[in-house]
Amino acid sequence: MTSPEMATLLGLVLAHLSGDFLFQPHRWVESKQRHKLLSPALYWHACLHGLLTALVLTLAGSGLGIILAGTLFVAISHALIDLGKTYLDSNRLRWFLLDQLLHLLVILGLWLTWLGSLQPLFEMFAWITTPRALTLAGAYLLVTRPMAIAIALAMRPWSDEVNDPGTLAAAGARIGMLERFLVLTLVLLDELTAVGFLLTAKSVLRFGDLRESSDRKLTEYVLLGTLLSVSATLALGLLVRSLNLG
Repeated sequence: MTSPEMATLLGLVLAHLSGDFLFQPHRWVESKQRHKLLSPALYWHACLHGLLTALVLTLAGSGLGIILAGTLFVAISHALIDLGKTYLDSNRLRWFLLDQLLHLLVILGLWLTWLGSLQPLFEMFAWITTPRALTLAGAYLLVTRPMAIAIALAMRPWSDEVNDPGTLAAAGARIGMLERFLVLTLVLLDELTAVGFLLTAKSVLRFGDLRESSDRKLTEYVLLGTLLSVSATLALGLLVRSLNLG
């Protein structure tokens, strides 16, 4: 894939992000949610995305036909997707992610049409099915729920001995997943020093709470859980690096 082709794809994505988050006033969002199909903001917003798409395609040196077709395709699809979202709970993360995924699929379809080839999809599929990509996917999958369950089982003998009131439900498990995700990424990037900074930052954040609690068992429990989580992730990351699959 050449640089101009990739630049066009990134330009289309940037145009979408600008239209959805930079140039869309909050009153447009409220208007769409309240009036749905009758909201003028729905159509202004769709036209804005169409114009931004036309700008990117023009800068990419596209012909008039593809510019007009791309503009209409993005504008109409964006209006339909946003209209569908107005009938869903806008406060749910799942619907926000689905909305953005649909928009990005539209952009991908437009880009492939502009490119006149499905070769990038074949190349992506070929890379996804390589041993290296599958190993990386497996490693990141392991540091989420599977490792969280394993650590919880390993810590069970001491979990009944500690009492940590005032914490968010399931927050510890989610923090642990994010922590392991970051540690694995840093290990794969050979940035082991940054892992130390991550542990230091977490220790600083937890130090005040643990000191105020005056609960030695809780302190030991948190320390043991953190070390177990980080050690397991470090070992997994180093194992993946040692495999060095092509």
